[in-house]
Amino acid sequence: MSRQLWLLRHGATEWALDGRHTGITDLPLLPEGEAEARALAEVLGQQHFAAVFSSPLQRARRTCELAGLGEQMQINEDIVEWNYGDYEGITTSTIRETVPKWTVWSHGCPNGEDAQQVEVRCVRAINTALAVLEAGDVALFAHGHILRALAGTWLGLGACGGQLLPLGTATVSILGWERDIRAIQRWNAPAKRVA
Repeated sequence: MSRQLWLLRHGATEWALDGRHTGITDLPLLPEGEAEARALAEVLGQQHFAAVFSSPLQRARRTCELAGLGEQMQINEDIVEWNYGDYEGITTSTIRETVPKWTVWSHGCPNGEDAQQVEVRCVRAINTALAVLEAGDVALFAHGHILRALAGTWLGLGACGGQLLPLGTATVSILGWERDIRAIQRWNAPAKRVA
């Protein structure tokens, strides 16, 4: 199959720049995050998408709109960011003061989600995308950890495979196939390098 799944992380927010875990807190884009999202429009304007899905959170929706795909946007609850529970708004270094060697991938989040729960959502999101991929490429506007987990799931590594895939704000990543095997076509590319 030559169709591709485009993963688009939202632009910068205050907490993204501070390194704080931002799950369900519905933060807006910063002005520089809006500029990052607009930069995606040049790349995405050259593509045709059979479907465009976005997380319900405003930072993802606004990125989709500024990238020029707002009219096609459908909300998909499965690609909302990881629920960090008690760790919402806290940095990894602060968490490690009480839980040494903590990672979202290995320990999960008290009163939030762990990798297995996130993987269930990733499988559903992938199945939703696959249902329309035959008609054309699919775009997903979402968040750092969920998109990394989704890519790990796509590759057969499970959600925890995402720990191997760093992802910057307002970047383009493309999942596809290599000789009928699921593969990464492009990863963590700033919009200016994709064109």
